[in-house]
Amino acid sequence: MGWQTGGDTADVRLIDAAAGPKAVAAEGLIAARARAALVVLLAHEEDAADAFDAGATHVCLASADSPSLAVTLRFAARYARRLRGTGRFRRAGEASEGGVERFVEALPPDEPAAVAVISISRFDTVNVAYGRSAGDSLLHQAGARLARTLPETAVMERDNGAGFIVALRGDNAEASARIAAMEIALGQRFSLGREEASVGARIGLAHRSGGEAAESLVRRARDALMLASTGEGAAVRTAAEPLAGDGIDLAADLHRAMDRGEIDILFQPQVALASDRIVGVEALARWEHPRHSVLGASTLFAAAARAGLGLALSEHIQSLALRRAGAWRGALAELRVAVNVTATDLARTDFADHFLAMIARADIAPDRVTAEVTESGMVTDLPVAAERLQQLRDAGVRVAIDDFGTGYSSLAYLKALPLDYLKIDRSITQDIMGGPRARVVVRGVIAIAAGLGLHTIAEGVESAAERDLLAAEGCDLYQGFLRAGPVDERTLAQLVEGEDT
Repeated sequence: MGWQTGGDTADVRLIDAAAGPKAVAAEGLIAARARAALVVLLAHEEDAADAFDAGATHVCLASADSPSLAVTLRFAARYARRLRGTGRFRRAGEASEGGVERFVEALPPDEPAAVAVISISRFDTVNVAYGRSAGDSLLHQAGARLARTLPETAVMERDNGAGFIVALRGDNAEASARIAAMEIALGQRFSLGREEASVGARIGLAHRSGGEAAESLVRRARDALMLASTGEGAAVRTAAEPLAGDGIDLAADLHRAMDRGEIDILFQPQVALASDRIVGVEALARWEHPRHSVLGASTLFAAAARAGLGLALSEHIQSLALRRAGAWRGALAELRVAVNVTATDLARTDFADHFLAMIARADIAPDRVTAEVTESGMVTDLPVAAERLQQLRDAGVRVAIDDFGTGYSSLAYLKALPLDYLKIDRSITQDIMGGPRARVVVRGVIAIAAGLGLHTIAEGVESAAERDLLAAEGCDLYQGFLRAGPVDERTLAQLVEGEDT
């Protein structure tokens, strides 16, 4: 449980000794790994020694509704803050305790519940503008604000990166009301010493479907967050009901989908701000499923992960996009094509040779190809990834970092990877229409890219005013619904040909 006191939030675990010595010992191990406090409720004073031996940091000889428990929890919270360093939350890459899944698993199968996965927007810009300590302070404040929106029957944990994960009991309407309160809480300005910052959040929400397993519920919430983070619409996305037996049939179907041609590619134009002409495209996958209609990339890759086909799917999409672009003639012949490269791709020892072989088979010039490293992929071995991406650049392929500004890893990518383009996440792009301070942040990101010799591509541009302000700040290209969303090849040709009429 998160116990809030003095404006801080510290991790405190609570268990009744009546659960048995094994349960207390298990909680003790979890608390030790997480550097949390463990409070054990005792019925008899002579049980205290056994509780401490099992890992308790504090004991309380009282019932759960006793006023003395509140005092014990306050001391435990103080202990946890000291143990972890002034109430520090887990940093990126440190595993959560799995409390959300255990919370859901403990509920009766027919009890309604929901899981929300929350990602703090524009977090990297705070680190850039104010320093890492300010970023940690922001996450600390965000956690405290979220805790205040939750009922007693809820669980919240820090998630990887600048994020949180929450489990709630209650029906859909109650969960949606809580999510709205979270959105409001995170939309308010944060105090960072003498400065203030506005960040906001993207939220993926999944409502439990009769007896659904906790793992499935969390996975659907993460899929919804991906849609909220990469789409052009609302900041909160609610996951659709589980498809085809919790995705099992989808995973099985994927084995056949690639051979049947059900996986298609759409292309979103990238427009040069200097000339207002389409100069490239980003290749985006979709699945034309025979029973479930059109499925987006998040569902597609989630099914691939469950089927153990992530690498095969990535290669299929890359190869298909490159072959399509290699066959373009006329107005499309000179367009660049950007294809996504995942962390799994980069982990292949033969990645560079394999990728360049796909380009050769597609009969497309390497200098028309951009490999987009998706920041959500969490590349862990940056030196190895840098070496393999440099092999692509040496052959003429360009390299971009996608969705800059959505997590901890962006700045590390900029320092370590050989890049040509920085793609500014839509959450930062839309700041250009904010007040003077918001524009300073956008200007700073563009300036960082320029200082590193990188071209910038703004994602999610929806209005002429956003486009014009980005151009004035020195951004190079944009993509978004102002010009077009993802389109098929015929529509793309019409858009490009229309520029000459």
